[in-house]
Amino acid sequence: MHKAKIILVTMLVVIAVVLVIIFMLPKKSIVTSIPSVENAYEPVPKFSEYKQVKEKKKAFFNYLAPAVKAQNDYIKLIRQEILGYQAKEASGERLSDYQIEELKWLTKEYRVETNQDKSDMYQELLRKIDIIPSELVLVQAANESAWGTSRFAQKGYNFFGLWCFKKGCGFVPSRRNEDASHEVAKFTDLSSAMYSYMRNLNRHPAYSDMRAIRYQLRSNQKPITANAMAGGLLKYSERGEDYVKELRQMIRINKELIAL
Repeated sequence: MHKAKIILVTMLVVIAVVLVIIFMLPKKSIVTSIPSVENAYEPVPKFSEYKQVKEKKKAFFNYLAPAVKAQNDYIKLIRQEILGYQAKEASGERLSDYQIEELKWLTKEYRVETNQDKSDMYQELLRKIDIIPSELVLVQAANESAWGTSRFAQKGYNFFGLWCFKKGCGFVPSRRNEDASHEVAKFTDLSSAMYSYMRNLNRHPAYSDMRAIRYQLRSNQKPITANAMAGGLLKYSERGEDYVKELRQMIRINKELIAL
């Protein structure tokens, strides 16, 4: 009987210790936790092996679509958090230390100045942190990666031609000028690549026109469409207007396949 009591007490102590440890662990933030999809670390499919064009396109879209959705769902959650911060401060309440840290992370991640009026800061955050229509993401990925067959996509999950500027950060382009130092970024998984691409469109000065189009649509309570937002990507390619026309044509031609 005495032995049983000792075992019971020991078990209760262990449970108590575990509960204390769990309680003391830092809370996982939905803001700073970048979402990952189930196939994120799986090798990129060999799209060049498809003989039928339609089947290759379907496989390509089906592979990327879950990652696109995960990032857009994440962006929607972040927008709700930002609106919550804004409402809380507008009512005279102070943000919690945890919320302050999340807000700091967002302003740094999306390059938003914090020394401006609070309402302007929140407006800029909401202007930058917003969804990218899946149709636009998918056709741009197809355009930039030759339908997933480029070595950058196959070996580094880079479907968007994203650059990096630290030696060894990626692939050295074969046509790079002698005085250039950029590389084509290499990613460890699909989700981090998709996050980087969307963040790039949402924060880089070159795509402010795209964000202005989206902001105008949202302000007028109109649908945020791929066709409209493609018009803000003139600076994504040296081809400019021809590049935008090609994206819009791809959106139109592949509309039914993307919807499958």
